[in-house]
Amino acid sequence: MGFWDKIFGEFIDVIDWLDESNDTLVYRFNRYNNEIKYGAKLTVRESQVAIFVNEGEIADVLGPGLYELDTNNLPILTTLQHWDHGFKSPFKAEVYFVNMRKFTDLKWGTKNPIIIRDKEFGVVRVRAFGTYEMRISDPALFLKEIVGTDGDFRVQEISNQLRNIIVSRFSDIIANANIPILDLAANYTQLSEYLTQKLSAEFQKYGIELTKFLIENISVPKAVEEALDKRTSMGVINDLSKYLEFQSAESLTSGEGAGGSAALGAGMGVGMAMADKLSKGFNRSSSTDKRGYVPEVFERMYYYAKDKEPIGPLNIDEIEELIKKNEINSDTLMWTNGMESWVKAREIDEVEALFNLLTPPPLK
Repeated sequence: MGFWDKIFGEFIDVIDWLDESNDTLVYRFNRYNNEIKYGAKLTVRESQVAIFVNEGEIADVLGPGLYELDTNNLPILTTLQHWDHGFKSPFKAEVYFVNMRKFTDLKWGTKNPIIIRDKEFGVVRVRAFGTYEMRISDPALFLKEIVGTDGDFRVQEISNQLRNIIVSRFSDIIANANIPILDLAANYTQLSEYLTQKLSAEFQKYGIELTKFLIENISVPKAVEEALDKRTSMGVINDLSKYLEFQSAESLTSGEGAGGSAALGAGMGVGMAMADKLSKGFNRSSSTDKRGYVPEVFERMYYYAKDKEPIGPLNIDEIEELIKKNEINSDTLMWTNGMESWVKAREIDEVEALFNLLTPPPLK
């Protein structure tokens, strides 16, 4: 072995990178004084790209494979420097390994609320958050525009910038989409796809591909949430009688022993009476008569026929007064909400009870 062979053999002749992290985007291969032995072996693994940089300029970009660094398969060596030893000397160059794999589950979210105008709720402040996936699509552009000379460039060094871009574009789009607050949740998928297309152009300026963008939640202020909850609960009122009957039936299983059964029976009586009163009250008409009388919320109202004209609405106390004045008798035609047709007063249980109450017993 000659003297120069011994000297050259001491230089590093294997160049590779095993990524032991889960967030490294670019790694610069380190060696003393950036010296690389002529004929060294370069290993570029799947999901990696190697970039040679000489005197601040990108000389070549190599994809996955095994390379022997000589002038036959790496012509850039002839342009790196002037050689004094017929390409037998070590040369100087920086080697950057770029991680080309997909980076997933990256977070984004709005720091401040977005103000939008909703047709139903007016001006509303909303917040949103979600995830996105990305990977490097143009290693040379990414190295020039973002990395620079950073020898260990990680995701968090660019995630803030990407998040700012996402939030800015999301704010513009959601504010001008004119999607009702009530329909936002039903449009997460379409919004995500649309934003992916819009944001892709922004990411490509940095040599990055946005592979997926997801909206996980768009939240509204507590006051708006309460209004939405009340609107949802209004659906129960449309069939309140069945709901209350179900609640009463459920209470059958809550009593234990004789004492429990007695209390249960009393509770059932109150519950059923309340259910009946509520269902009757919600089935009534909410209109007022010419006198401006506004019925109570759960009060049943009656009409009676006089000279072939309906008179009402009247509550049960007013009916009682008219019975006392003989304006209404047992044959008077009456009607209340929920009845298919007019019937005689004595056929309505609540009114018939008044006749029985006001009619004195027969003399003996």
